[in-house]
Amino acid sequence: MKFVDEATIKIQAGKGGNGCLSFRREKYIPKGGPDGGDGGDGGSVFLEAVEGLNTLIDYRYTRNFRAENGQQGSSAECTGRSGEDLTLKVPVGTTILDDETGDVLGDLTVLGEKLKVAQGGFHGLGNTRYKSSTNRAPRQTSPGQEGEVRELKLELKVLADVGLLGLPNAGKSTFIRSVSAARPKVADYPFTTLIPNLGVVGLSADKSFVVADIPGLIEGASDGAGLGIRFLKHLTRTRLLLHLVDMFPYAGDSAADNAQIIEDELLKFSPTMAAGERWLVLNKLDLLQEEEVEQRCQAVIDQLQWQGPVFRISGLTSNGTKGLCAAIMDHIDQLRGCEKEDPELVVAEEERRNQMQLEARQRIEELAQSRRKARKSEQDDDDDDDFDVEVVYAE
Repeated sequence: MKFVDEATIKIQAGKGGNGCLSFRREKYIPKGGPDGGDGGDGGSVFLEAVEGLNTLIDYRYTRNFRAENGQQGSSAECTGRSGEDLTLKVPVGTTILDDETGDVLGDLTVLGEKLKVAQGGFHGLGNTRYKSSTNRAPRQTSPGQEGEVRELKLELKVLADVGLLGLPNAGKSTFIRSVSAARPKVADYPFTTLIPNLGVVGLSADKSFVVADIPGLIEGASDGAGLGIRFLKHLTRTRLLLHLVDMFPYAGDSAADNAQIIEDELLKFSPTMAAGERWLVLNKLDLLQEEEVEQRCQAVIDQLQWQGPVFRISGLTSNGTKGLCAAIMDHIDQLRGCEKEDPELVVAEEERRNQMQLEARQRIEELAQSRRKARKSEQDDDDDDDFDVEVVYAE
């Protein structure tokens, strides 16, 4: 199934049914009076996070959705049937935004969570509602109200505790295969990973965390190079980022320079994310000579001026991965304990994630606008060429 993490849809709630204009007409009852019933309410539109979905592909090609209208009222004071609500199923981790205003309407991060995104129209009133001591035979009714119409932007972000950063072939997919049951594709060429992959790392029966692997970044990713920065938004929900560095890069590249590229691209994408918790993981040490390991590792640490934790591993041989996973689990447990003792930390973390997501949307939108301008200028140049014809007059 194709991985789709963004979609724009148009939804419309149902219209309320009109009120009925009717008078009672029965044999031997000459003055029956009004008996027009109310209409039914229009159906509302809901979004629900369900299990078993991991993509928004269902909303890539079908984009218009409408709830059922309420039925009109009828005589004998019969109320019209209300329209059925429409519930659209989305993956857990979907953010819903108003496409016109950009406001975040909700974030479905819990299985079974439900959000109303469009209110159905209120029912119209029948003429029975308008009878009074001075108006015995009202001919007044009210129509049902129109349901809300909205254009929504759906954004899917994977739910993970730990996110992996690095250049292509840094060993992120190999690391996930080494520490979890996930089996992402691994090959000896760049951009083997094309979509985010999740792996559950279980250290015991009651202790585990989720790792997210995204496609690798290259220099210029923030300007659209390679697969760009589109998938970086999936790391905005994580508690911790691991920066994996290939210590034996091909083509004679410098591991320190490659690590600096990722740091620069991350800062351009989201300063808030760049300022968050991040660990340096020096990978593929099994390919180095034993006497070179310390020197090369120190060169990376010195160039980045790294102050945080540093781990030395080999994803292929699993050397050092057990200690890294244990440290990650301890760190996550500590964060959870602090949040349990101080609820304000949960609020602060949520604000930080919202800020990261806002910066991610702005950067991605800026990149999209620059691409549109570039395409438009190319089209304008092509149009101008059609009239750049040299005229030669024959003598």
